Amino acid sequence: MTIKDIARESGYAVGTVSRVINNSPNVSEAARARVLEVVEKYNFQPNSNAKHLKQQSSQGISMIVKGTHNLLFAPILERAQAVCEDAGYSSSVCYIDEDENEVDRARQICREHKPFGIIFFGSDTNNFTQSLTDLGVPCLLMTNMAAGSPIENLSSVSVDDTGSASSVIEYLYRRGHRRIGLIGGDPKCSHPSGARLAGCLSSFTRLGLPFDPAAQYACTRFTLEGGYHGMESLLEHCPGLTAVFAYSDIMAIGAIRALQDHGLRVPQDVSVCGFDGIELGDYLFPRLTTIRQPVDRLAMRGISILIHCIEESSDAIHEIVPYQFVEGESVRALTE
Repeated sequence: MTIKDIARESGYAVGTVSRVINNSPNVSEAARARVLEVVEKYNFQPNSNAKHLKQQSSQGISMIVKGTHNLLFAPILERAQAVCEDAGYSSSVCYIDEDENEVDRARQICREHKPFGIIFFGSDTNNFTQSLTDLGVPCLLMTNMAAGSPIENLSSVSVDDTGSASSVIEYLYRRGHRRIGLIGGDPKCSHPSGARLAGCLSSFTRLGLPFDPAAQYACTRFTLEGGYHGMESLLEHCPGLTAVFAYSDIMAIGAIRALQDHGLRVPQDVSVCGFDGIELGDYLFPRLTTIRQPVDRLAMRGISILIHCIEESSDAIHEIVPYQFVEGESVRALTE
């Protein structure tokens, strides 16, 4: 009998059962009574890990955020911390530079604070090796997939980066675009960049569109400045460009500024698509066409998966959540 079994029979979520077992006040009397009824029925005894979670540290779940420019992370963090609190766990957030090794910082956090689990935001998967298991706690990659990784304590939750990127290229193709530029991170270091590039290449091949990476792929950082300079590179090396797909909305906004500074209009002269679906994109002129990542779903599933791994000592779990294609005003249909 596990907490998950208690949750199934009682009809309440695992987090609610955990709060009841840990005597948290943030539970309705009806829920507490029902859960305790099932606990007593089966003479359930929490395992030592779950039973003593709240006694081990004041910082239950640590969240490590790489970089400060990704506006997608802010709402996910806010929601994730609320979900943690509802589940009876405290949380802490640590911001690090894009060039810092997040696994080294995780080791430091484990030594100093002994968290129950760690969530990584914006991580470079090249830094993740089997040594991550030495941390001795469940870990999770947020908005980055680790399926296929041999690291037993590394779970992940993300959208389908490959499929969503492929859908962007197909959309641009249906709108008449044949010369499409890409702005993204280093595919060798950034898993999302690699997965999105794979999706784009798949569509280019399927649609019979030529693609010259030296001319049509601008490799840069996920920042406004990166998007700006990436767009300048495409304008220099990719004549005849009619559309651009930036791998983040922040990059797309920087790209739009560069186009305007070069006397070009969006979407009349060059169409632009982004990725993430941040709130700012809804207030741009023109409103940004983008792939929206489900903030609430990512936060809720990420925390739920990590807590399950903590309380049940389970193997890593990997989950793909659905994305939404948002058709804004930044893409023009070409006449042929």
